[in-house]
Amino acid sequence: MNQADLLDQTPAFQLKGSMLAITVLELARSDLEHLDRQLAAKVEQAPDFFNNTPLILALDKLPEGERQFDLAALIALCRKHGLRTLALRAALAEHIQAAEALDMPVLPPSGARERPVDLASKAPAKESKPAEPVYRPTRIVRTPVRSGQQIYAQGGDLIVMAAVSPGAELLADGNIHVYAPLRGRALAGVKGDTHARIFCQQLAAELVSIAGHYKVAEDLRREPLWTEAVQVELAGDMLNITRL
Repeated sequence: MNQADLLDQTPAFQLKGSMLAITVLELARSDLEHLDRQLAAKVEQAPDFFNNTPLILALDKLPEGERQFDLAALIALCRKHGLRTLALRAALAEHIQAAEALDMPVLPPSGARERPVDLASKAPAKESKPAEPVYRPTRIVRTPVRSGQQIYAQGGDLIVMAAVSPGAELLADGNIHVYAPLRGRALAGVKGDTHARIFCQQLAAELVSIAGHYKVAEDLRREPLWTEAVQVELAGDMLNITRL
């Protein structure tokens, strides 16, 4: 079997079901001027909602005296206000024929429960005063951190004044300072602060990490500054280790 035969047998597509949310515009009147004015008011209320919004245009609830109108003009009016008509929902033969003339898909009347769209919830939020940051003081640890211990400085820096043993773990949302040998694991910027740093008087760590970027002991031992006083910072996607 040659390559062309293999390509012919390779599936070029898959048909999949979907539960995508699509807006239904259910017409109660066919007066296009009236519809134009009301749609303009809705657009002003929630402009982001009317931005290439996929639409099912439902004609099946129109009263008997409102069923005669120009379908092409109606679709163009919806497009003018940012609504992209994907299909029609219709039951009358004249509406179905008009849709077929425009090469527009037709859906049967739906028995599904539908709810009105709350445009107030989609309107741009009013600018409000930014929340005041929560002040959390630097956490200071003055005793040795033993194997199996985990110390976390939430919302700030962590300062350790004593040795950190293998198997111990330091975590901080901000910077980590160790004024002694660091032999355990140190993870700074644990919530994504790429500007966080790690400082220690002797680098002998099992792991150092900043904002999810890390080096383990196997990599750290290759560093020229292994067992020296260093700072660790993030440069792009790489940890940069320099002398203090």
